[in-house]
Amino acid sequence: RMWCYNLNINISACSISVKMTFTSNHLEISKGSLLGDHYEVEGFLGEGRFGIVTKCRNTKTNKVVAIKVNKSDPEILQQAKMEIFILEQLRGLDADRCNIVQWNDFFIDGDRICLNFELLDQSLWQYMRYRRNRVLPVREIRPVLFQLANALSHLGSLGIVHADLKPGNIMVVDRYECPIKVKLIDFGFACPASTVIPGDCVGTVGYRAPEVMIGSLFNEAIDMWSLGLVAVELATGFPFYPGKNHYDPPDHVLDSGLYTEYCFIKENYNGQRYQSKDTRCIRLKCLDDLEQLLKIRGCGEKIQNVFVKSQKISCSSQNSEEFSQQEYVNASANTSSSIDDLEISKGSLLGGHYKVEGFLGEGRFGIVTKCRNTKTNEFVAIKVNKRNPEILQQAKMEIFILEQLRGLDAHRCNIVQWNDFFVEGHSICLNFELLDQSLCAPPYTRLKRL
Repeated sequence: RMWCYNLNINISACSISVKMTFTSNHLEISKGSLLGDHYEVEGFLGEGRFGIVTKCRNTKTNKVVAIKVNKSDPEILQQAKMEIFILEQLRGLDADRCNIVQWNDFFIDGDRICLNFELLDQSLWQYMRYRRNRVLPVREIRPVLFQLANALSHLGSLGIVHADLKPGNIMVVDRYECPIKVKLIDFGFACPASTVIPGDCVGTVGYRAPEVMIGSLFNEAIDMWSLGLVAVELATGFPFYPGKNHYDPPDHVLDSGLYTEYCFIKENYNGQRYQSKDTRCIRLKCLDDLEQLLKIRGCGEKIQNVFVKSQKISCSSQNSEEFSQQEYVNASANTSSSIDDLEISKGSLLGGHYKVEGFLGEGRFGIVTKCRNTKTNEFVAIKVNKRNPEILQQAKMEIFILEQLRGLDAHRCNIVQWNDFFVEGHSICLNFELLDQSLCAPPYTRLKRL
């Protein structure tokens, strides 16, 4: 059911006024409004790029829940659909035992997709800042980290990357419990590890793993990196990378990144070919430094000496759009196809060993080429997607669906056989079996065969 919405609405600005009303060009929500006919808005819990989270009462059952109301912007609607898909995969888990927020369902309210969750107390970020001392004692940090590692373990068992772990996406179930119980929320950036493509810009600046920052391939391990940063923040009261990115990955990792130049300077530096644009607020070289910091904090002394001045540099989503925005592919006389920064012609090699023998079709997505595998001499059809971010996102979703179809017998089920995918430059290429022609081929072509 998640694929049946054709919602083409323009991007709209939103605002929350004194936490009483949420408005945009296509949206009016205030206390007392009804969502989905029987969810009465009682308050507002948070807001973000996606929209807002409201506290609602089910007028049929009198139960209070949290409703995430997504904006009508097409890009955000697409992200909401992906979140629904991920949440469907998590239904088989025991949310309470796995420390994951309980998702009840979703519904459509006007042009908005609304997600219904259990109501929790407050975020870990709020929990830290509403205390007299922003830091947590070790006796509280240990169970929190254990519960989060438990949540990530269960996500990993399903091959899902959360991709946006941070204190704001960790909810405290009841702030008065001791020890506190936490749950992982917000699966808006979550994705199957099998669909990750180099260049994906996910997560929040300051909690991103090096692979994400430089545009390399990543998997579930990036969530553990973020968990480590959360642990430091719980212990020190300060984000390790406050709003900016800095890491020191090895040269061979940086060489594979699409965005390395935004965060590193390429020059010989202490035996390395890259020098980082350092943005750390706290410089810790080892765990002994963290121990010393905790001792200083415990003595009430100032800790300015462990802070460093940082150069302001950001690897934001605005910087990450390095792809062509052109919406067409030029296939001339079936001999060549070109878009910005891309040239494909007969004889070109795709993926190192697929030689282009001809062009089978084109569309908004890109082109389909007839290729010969130079290793096996087998002919296949390679779908080459454009580098436009919107089309890349569509290609990743197609890969995810094709992965689900692998268990079917393609011949018996009358479905095209998908072999695999690979990345050519910045283009995603899908490898399919080579078939004859479409059902809508020109009549004269069909008559030749009759």
